[in-house]
Amino acid sequence: MIAQSPTVFLVDDDPSVLRALTRLLDSEGFKTCPFATPQSFLDHYDPDLLGCIILDVAMPDLTGLELQSRLGASGSGAQPIIFISGESDIPTSVSAMREGASDFLTKPVDAPVLLAAVRTAIERSRGSLKSRQERAFLEARFANLTSREREVFAGVVAGMMNKQVAGKLGIVEKTVKVHRARVMRKMGVRTLAQLVHLADRIGFTEQ
Repeated sequence: MIAQSPTVFLVDDDPSVLRALTRLLDSEGFKTCPFATPQSFLDHYDPDLLGCIILDVAMPDLTGLELQSRLGASGSGAQPIIFISGESDIPTSVSAMREGASDFLTKPVDAPVLLAAVRTAIERSRGSLKSRQERAFLEARFANLTSREREVFAGVVAGMMNKQVAGKLGIVEKTVKVHRARVMRKMGVRTLAQLVHLADRIGFTEQ
């Protein structure tokens, strides 16, 4: 389902660090996209790519933590972030990890440690991207339901019996059974448990 090669985004305002990290990752076969400023990164960033972000903590204008917060607020499903810092700052590292960072490393970064962190982050990205793609597929199926089928869907996943759904919608029970069968077929499920699980996957809530 995911055939793309992973991309490692690097954001650091220190040119020597940026060059060194880029060379290291290039030598290991990773596709790299280095940026000297957070804004240049944001201008070219694609959250739908498989990969991770290596992000310096202390940068002018926009700090690493502020960039992390902005990416999280965008709801775009940003790639896992590996922070690198010139100082071992426990409060900062705790804050970064609480906000979902994949790792927090101190400069100078040991190459094997960084490469291991990158591979771990990419696997995390792979799982997240797969989950988002599967959810989009399910949402597309749900979008194909008619308004009446969605009403029946809502009643069924809420635990209502066919007779109760019929009474709520003002239709006969036989019609509910027909719509319910169509819902199951269109959503690609066979059991009520699978339908309820699917509703949770797409974040369905009855209006």
